[in-house]
Amino acid sequence: MTSIDVHDLTKEYGTRRAVDHLTFSVRPGRVTGFLGPNGAGKSTTMRLVLGLDRPTAGTATIGGRAYASLSEPLRHVGALLDAHAAHGSRTARDHLRVLAASNRIPNRRVDEVLEETGLASVARRRVKTYSLGMRQRLGIAAALLGEPEVVLLDEPSNGLDPEGIVWIRELMRRLAGEGRTVLVSSHLMNETASFADHLVVLGRGRMLADTPMREFIHARVRPSVRIRTTDATALKTALARHGHDAVEHLAGHWTVHDARVDDIGRIASEARVPLLELAADEGTLEQAYFDLTATEAEFTAQHQET
Repeated sequence: MTSIDVHDLTKEYGTRRAVDHLTFSVRPGRVTGFLGPNGAGKSTTMRLVLGLDRPTAGTATIGGRAYASLSEPLRHVGALLDAHAAHGSRTARDHLRVLAASNRIPNRRVDEVLEETGLASVARRRVKTYSLGMRQRLGIAAALLGEPEVVLLDEPSNGLDPEGIVWIRELMRRLAGEGRTVLVSSHLMNETASFADHLVVLGRGRMLADTPMREFIHARVRPSVRIRTTDATALKTALARHGHDAVEHLAGHWTVHDARVDDIGRIASEARVPLLELAADEGTLEQAYFDLTATEAEFTAQHQET
């Protein structure tokens, strides 16, 4: 199958460097989440991969070839960068038929992707009557039209309702399961955590991380254990005996930082401490992301004094 390979990629606009010597690969068979604050260079990088901008230096290839050298590119690469790309006066079906004809894709695929994306019943309506979520679905339909091995999606959940978010999540997992290469840019951390296997994180155009998602979280968020008990004194005594500190919360539970649930459960059991709750808190992608990018955001809001 086909990978995306970025090597020493740099893009400058006048004196501003939007992409700064990036090197990474997006491999088949997994969903790669592409993360970073606003202005980090994610969209620029995607445009460089798709040949929509020319790099100042470095290369971005798909299966070892530049996108511009691909004949009938929709058969190789599907992309959603702008939900408003379709002409508003065309119907969704006509928009897809034009794309299909230009890439020698059979017309049957138009109806198949309209059905797959939930647009079959509105396929003859003009695109300008579509909501943002419907336009997103149309953009995804266009990306899938040529049954490509590589799919790039920029904020695909934008404008989708809850049912649509579940649908796009399952779609990305299915595409990766079929061995396709899937790169997805998103600002929604919890949503990204639900579908991504691997992460590439940018900050101010530079590479901050290129790692499996679970490793990314575990490297940056302290593991902890959440406990609820009817005998706080016995709990604290037992934990202190083994070098653990417990922090009490107003809600009535306790947190033991830098600990694993198996160890804390064994300690409580040996000390005969009654437990109402014992759960691992391995941290979230959002926590790990903010820990890494706290100093990399180009645009940040002022905290209000209270």
